[in-house]
Amino acid sequence: MSLALKKTALTQDDSLLRRFSNLLYRRPNLYLAMLLIPPLIWFGAVYLGSLLTLLWQGFYTFDDFTMAVTPDLTLANFSALFKPSNFDIILRTLSMAVIVSLASAVVAFPIAYYMARYTSGKTKAFFYIAVMMPMWASYIVKAYAWTLLLAKGGVAQWFVQQLNLEPVLQLILGIPGVGGSTLSTSHLGRFLVFVYIWLPFMILPIQASLERLPPSLLQASADLGARPRQTFMQVILPLSVPGIAAGSIFTFSLTLGDFIVPQLIGPPGYFIGSMVYAQQGAIGNMPMAAAFTLVPIVLIAIYLSIVKRLGAFDAL
Repeated sequence: MSLALKKTALTQDDSLLRRFSNLLYRRPNLYLAMLLIPPLIWFGAVYLGSLLTLLWQGFYTFDDFTMAVTPDLTLANFSALFKPSNFDIILRTLSMAVIVSLASAVVAFPIAYYMARYTSGKTKAFFYIAVMMPMWASYIVKAYAWTLLLAKGGVAQWFVQQLNLEPVLQLILGIPGVGGSTLSTSHLGRFLVFVYIWLPFMILPIQASLERLPPSLLQASADLGARPRQTFMQVILPLSVPGIAAGSIFTFSLTLGDFIVPQLIGPPGYFIGSMVYAQQGAIGNMPMAAAFTLVPIVLIAIYLSIVKRLGAFDAL
């Protein structure tokens, strides 16, 4: 009798499982929801919850005398962002992020174009490894290495001397807002380090977009009498814009939030990331740090809305 009951129970379980699988087959959206809801709940609770909690603290009050944070709500922290000293930090960071993105695109495009159009097999694998290998190294190690390369008497200075370009370097370092006493203490040196560190994030999306170009388009352009320069300007470059925009998402956002390179290389002066670090770590002014955290979020949201129109998300 017990054996018959067990067989009946197994049959019922098998029937329920079959019905459930049939339900999932008939309703794929339900199956997709079951897969996505758990990670989305985790993402919402851990990431968005902590982020909203941080931004909410931007409305708290910081007592400069007692160095204490009180839950008295105020908009003073956000209005303080528009003070000349704080607004200068925002403009300095934003301008560096834009310039680094543009320079990275200019440097990355020839490399990506050569990888996409003229390499294959082992040669392409070599270029992939060469591009991605700097990403495997420690970020801190690369930043400190560049402080030595750009220092007075460093490798960069030695190359400049060997090429007899020291007068040109001194002329560049004397330009206000660009130079400094040495390359390692100049805005130019900081710019070079940013471009070097984020360049792989620009090369790979551009290379992917160029590889998707149909060869028939280039052949059709040549058959219609277009010169190589015309083909590049009117066919290749417009179709590679989504890849450039996709790469700029990384270079722009990473530069905008970086706080290590501005502390190690370049003249004194805060960036948004280093300002957040100083307000939270050194001063303990969490409300002001939270207010500054809102700035890159807003800037990146605006930037994403712009590059979305250029097809950046399709190239990611």
